[in-house]
Amino acid sequence: MSGSQVLRVGFFDSGVGGLCILRAFQALCPGVETEYIADTAHCPYGNRPSEEIRKLSEANVRKLLKAGCQMIVVACNTATAAAIDYLRAKYPDVPFVGLEPAIKPAAQKSKTGIVGVLATAGTFHGRLYNETKAKFAKNTTVLAVVADEFVEAVEKMYAGMGVEEILLRLGDAAGGDAPRYGDLEPIVRRRIEPLLKAGCDKVVLGCTHFPHLKPLIEKICGDRAEVLDPAPAVARQAKRILMERGWL
Repeated sequence: MSGSQVLRVGFFDSGVGGLCILRAFQALCPGVETEYIADTAHCPYGNRPSEEIRKLSEANVRKLLKAGCQMIVVACNTATAAAIDYLRAKYPDVPFVGLEPAIKPAAQKSKTGIVGVLATAGTFHGRLYNETKAKFAKNTTVLAVVADEFVEAVEKMYAGMGVEEILLRLGDAAGGDAPRYGDLEPIVRRRIEPLLKAGCDKVVLGCTHFPHLKPLIEKICGDRAEVLDPAPAVARQAKRILMERGWL
């Protein structure tokens, strides 16, 4: 990147989920310009074939590169699982940051030896999830729960809102103001309670839409389980790459 070029980082997701990653990054790197694509026309990605997800992901990448982004964060677990290897091979000069469920810290920190992972079907079928599970959770029971309905619930929760308004609401939630979840609690509780009854003491949020429900999930878990959100770690990794390249 030349000295006169503006540093811009691109983010994309199938919808508004990845805004939790964007917000975490902006908190760490407030001076960096950002561009966000919410591919709501094709949301959710979770049940689509891998080849289709790769095509959609590449279309998003082309738009972000055209917008002048030097680095791209694949702010979607399903897209990471299906497309990040392809994108890195296709655009070798572009640094990509992806996501994978936080199985490693969950397994390391679990006292019961039982952790739950909430994600979409596409994430569970991906190489990253299965390799991470095999490598870091050999002695841990990992209970995988497909919670595709959470994606739709979050999209509905933010219907009609713009990016800035959603980011403000995320900030309010982080600051302790209770978000309005309406009638979502029974939907979320149906997925969480079986994990708690099975002895899970760590619940991993394996989809970027799910941290938008984190206060509600934490309320249901109480003191029975810790909820692990990947957004801060992804933001730190993105910052680390920018610094290594001398861009930050």
